[in-house]
Amino acid sequence: MEPIYIKEYDYPLTDERIAKYPLKERDQSKLLVYRPSEIREDRFRNVGEYILPGALLVYNNTRVIQARLEFHKWNSVESRSGSGAGKESKVESAMPVQGARIEVFCLEPIAPHDYQLSLGSTEGCTWKCMVGNAKKWKSGDLSLTLSSREGTSLTVSAYKEAQMGNTYAVRFEWDDRNVSFAEILDAVGELPIPPYLNRKTEESDKTTYQTVYSKIKGSVAAPTAGLHFTEQVLADLRARGIQTTELTLHVGAGTFLPVKTDDANKHTMHTEIIAVPRQAIEAIRDNLGKIVAVGTTSMRTLESLYFIGKQLADKTMDNGQWTMDNLHVGQFEPYGEVQRDKGQGTKDKVQRTKEALDAIVAYLRATRQETLHAETQIMIKPGYEFHVVDQLITNFHQPKSTLLLLVSAFVGDDWKRIYSYALEHDFRFLSYGDSSILSRRK
Repeated sequence: MEPIYIKEYDYPLTDERIAKYPLKERDQSKLLVYRPSEIREDRFRNVGEYILPGALLVYNNTRVIQARLEFHKWNSVESRSGSGAGKESKVESAMPVQGARIEVFCLEPIAPHDYQLSLGSTEGCTWKCMVGNAKKWKSGDLSLTLSSREGTSLTVSAYKEAQMGNTYAVRFEWDDRNVSFAEILDAVGELPIPPYLNRKTEESDKTTYQTVYSKIKGSVAAPTAGLHFTEQVLADLRARGIQTTELTLHVGAGTFLPVKTDDANKHTMHTEIIAVPRQAIEAIRDNLGKIVAVGTTSMRTLESLYFIGKQLADKTMDNGQWTMDNLHVGQFEPYGEVQRDKGQGTKDKVQRTKEALDAIVAYLRATRQETLHAETQIMIKPGYEFHVVDQLITNFHQPKSTLLLLVSAFVGDDWKRIYSYALEHDFRFLSYGDSSILSRRK
């Protein structure tokens, strides 16, 4: 595999270019419009003018959870009493006192593994977590207390079950079986805004860091391309005959991981869980050639569908059952067939993609499932051959990031023209910044 030198995917991003807050009106953000023959500027409210006629717009309906919890370590302090001057005191009892503050950042569920089951649990759950001030948590449990206006209280305890590299498996339990873990997070959790904003989470972020169509809880970062959409924009798209459908990819903290290797091929991509309804897959299959991905998470999910379909097409039925393990797209799985794809006509390519999506639909029908559940570790980088997506709506990403590699894979070296234009025309960058719509053909 030819090396991809990450130093070639750099550009000067100063702190003042990073939008610390969103605009008051979401759809008044700037929109960079790119086609191979032109680059121009507009407002996002007019994005429908640049979407392929009769297109299918696919967006990620994930919702960011308030995943940061502040606990305190409880220490036992001996209480002593004495019987007069000069006489030794004796231990009467061990009193618990509040100790170090420890932040627990929930990344993804371990048990139950399903997001909705874990968030809906009323009997405890275990999550993969980052732990701030972990050196102060060598043993014992942590706790926090929720108090209601009615004067009742609930105590949440956290137990460290195992260390997993730089993260931990943390078990959460609480003393009220009428309360779900999602309700606990809503009550006392903090929304985890991106670290590069260099500020604390504010009350307004609870609204502005969610898309207007978010509904499936699970992400620890927003699919930020969707932050520009408003109900007015969506109504305009419908009026133009542009269809919409949705999928779910819960965005993990790995989206912020920088590429630290000189050769990007040596970077390890994080794995994310995807869920795509059968009706959405059928709509995507029926609209190949005019698929618009809202954001890199939708892009990764859509392109992963092709490889999941290929996996299913290669499996056989055994007494009516599919003989296969969990569906998972590996980091470099796409690059085994790039050479086979190249040189073949567009019609053949569309037909192969349609057959892959047909295989998913057949699998779901055979197994009586309405939604495809799978995992993807796909790395979309220069040299990737696209199968599903024709247009991409996306924000402006960090230098030397896997997301910038994805953009480069989509538009080639023109990413440099795009980012130079954005810098020269005062576009705002990263999560709360402006956006672009990128087309692969004129």
